[in-house]
Amino acid sequence: MRILVIEDEVRLCEALVQILKKHNYTVDSDTDGESGLDDALSGIYDVVVLDIMLPKIDGITILKKIRSEGIDVPVILLTAKDSIHDKVTGLDSGADDYLTKPFNTEELLARIRALGRRRGEIIEPDALSFGDISLDTQTMRLTGRGGDISLTLKECELLEYLIIHKDVIASKEQIIEKLWGFDSDAEANHVEVYVSFLRKKLRHVHSDIKINAVRGVGYKLRKGGE
Repeated sequence: MRILVIEDEVRLCEALVQILKKHNYTVDSDTDGESGLDDALSGIYDVVVLDIMLPKIDGITILKKIRSEGIDVPVILLTAKDSIHDKVTGLDSGADDYLTKPFNTEELLARIRALGRRRGEIIEPDALSFGDISLDTQTMRLTGRGGDISLTLKECELLEYLIIHKDVIASKEQIIEKLWGFDSDAEANHVEVYVSFLRKKLRHVHSDIKINAVRGVGYKLRKGGE
C-alpha cells in the first residue's frame, strides 16, 4: 500500500513517515499544500493522510480539488481543531475519516487498515493469495507448495501489486509510479530486474504461478494450466 502524508509540522511529518515505513507501507510526504495537491492528483496513492491547516493551499481545498478530479482515494484528515463544524466541513468535502491532534499512532494505523479493506484493495490486512501462493505483506514472506521465502520490500510491493491487479495487464509505467513514485528516476529495466528476482523466488517455493510478459505492454500473473 502506498500512502501520501501531507503535514506541515516537519517533526510530526517525519515521525509519521517513519512509523508507516516501519509497518511496511510505502510512504511519500509533503509539508505544504501546493506540493501535496500535485502529488495527490497523481492518483497513485491508496490512502492520503491530510492535515487541514497547511501553507499555500489548505487541506479542505486539496480535498475538494482531488474529489472534483474524480480521484476516490480514501482520505484521513488531521487537525488540531476539534469543533463539530470542522469535522462536518471535512466529511462533507469528501473525507473518509477524521483524527484530532494529538492522536494515538495505533489508532491511525487501524484506521488506515480499515480504509484499505473498505476500498477492497486488500483482501486481508496483511495477507494476499493467488493460485498456490500466499503473500504476507507484514512479514514480507512468500509461501508456496514447497515452503516459504523472504522477499525484499520492492519484491513484496511488486507481487502485491500484481496480485491486486491480477485481472489486467500491469504496464511498466504503472508499476514504476506505484513502487517508486511518479517523479522517480526509475526506468523500465528496474521493473525487469525485480520481475526476474520474483520469478526465481516463485520457482524456489515450487509455485506454478508465472509472471507473463506481454510484449510492449507489461506483466500479468498466470496460474499453471491457464
